[in-house]
Amino acid sequence: MNFAPARKYRRKPSLTPMIDVVFLLLVFFMLASRFGIENVLPMPLASGAANDDTTPKLLDISPDGLRLNGIARSPEQVILELGALTRSRADTIVLRSRDGASVQRIVTVSQMLQQAGFSSLVLAE
Repeated sequence: MNFAPARKYRRKPSLTPMIDVVFLLLVFFMLASRFGIENVLPMPLASGAANDDTTPKLLDISPDGLRLNGIARSPEQVILELGALTRSRADTIVLRSRDGASVQRIVTVSQMLQQAGFSSLVLAE
């Protein structure tokens, strides 16, 4: 009888758990990181506070145009008429998105108004 010890075969370690951990770390860091610079517009949402001025200044922003108090206007006309409607450039102007206007369109119009000197813009739903 031969009582030689049985030959032990070394088993290669499985790489599956390590690949799973690397994949989970990759997903975590992709979701937790920021890839772009965020711009923040200092613009409050509409509130119930009443303004002393009774002249309405409602600017509807649609994908294809602007409407000041319900009347279609070009961007240049909007700035001129808002200058006539306001006592100062600090008066509140309400911006309202219509007909699926993109966020970029709203940002562009608000930047146009801020460059014209209007500092108090309110975004309404």
